[in-house]
Amino acid sequence: MKNKTAKTFEELIVWQKAHAFVLSIYSFSRSFPKYEIFGLTSQFRRAAVSIPANIAEGFRKKSNKDKARFYNMAQGSIEECRYYLILSDDLGYGKDQKINTLLDEISKMLSSYLSSILDSEFSILDSSLKVDKNDKKN
Repeated sequence: MKNKTAKTFEELIVWQKAHAFVLSIYSFSRSFPKYEIFGLTSQFRRAAVSIPANIAEGFRKKSNKDKARFYNMAQGSIEECRYYLILSDDLGYGKDQKINTLLDEISKMLSSYLSSILDSEFSILDSSLKVDKNDKKN
């Protein structure tokens, strides 16, 4: 079966899963103590929102280098959320294995997507550096 090329960021499965993650984090953090509203709750939600937002922004970038930069920022936000999940558990605010599993899945998908972009960037670079054997220029 041939892969369909996404026309919008909303068609990307990784974006769909990242959006679902954001919705899960909003629900999960709703039960955090009220005194965390400007602390952990806010930071956690911002980091979660940053994942699909950077995927969406990177989707429309023209160069692979620009795309990779935004997808890499999304990866950074994934790791930030991973820490907030650990902290939430350590503070006794809750633990949700489904959220951890979803975050792992997003991380793997995004890493794979980023690798394919970087690989295509390097293959373009490699082909532009190749010298024609029939070229007799000195």
